[in-house]
Amino acid sequence: QMQLLESGGGSVQNGGSLRLSCAFSGYRLFVCIDAMGWYRQAPGKEREFVSSITINNTASYADSVLGRVTISQDNAKKTLYLQMNNLKPEDTAMYYCNSVITRAGVCPTGVFWGRGTQVTVSS
Repeated sequence: QMQLLESGGGSVQNGGSLRLSCAFSGYRLFVCIDAMGWYRQAPGKEREFVSSITINNTASYADSVLGRVTISQDNAKKTLYLQMNNLKPEDTAMYYCNSVITRAGVCPTGVFWGRGTQVTVSS
């Protein structure tokens, strides 16, 4: 029942910025989330970790984007964000958000993914 919808992707030039958003469905399920994150996948490559954030606002970043991106969340809007600055051509990929639910009981455990939003950075 968990649904995630990414937006904010697009085409920018080298050095440009984008802010990706991931909207989560249902307050009842949103409060079950233990962690949220962003991954990306370029053609011919495996999906790779970009950033994650826990319910305690502990953020992690891949070395490839460290210092250039910031992950954040807005609980009131049930939305996850990824601010990306100084984008490079190697950042070109489909970006996916996800959520992780580990607690059992009233919450559906598992890892849930959105369909992705495309980011293209040109020289």
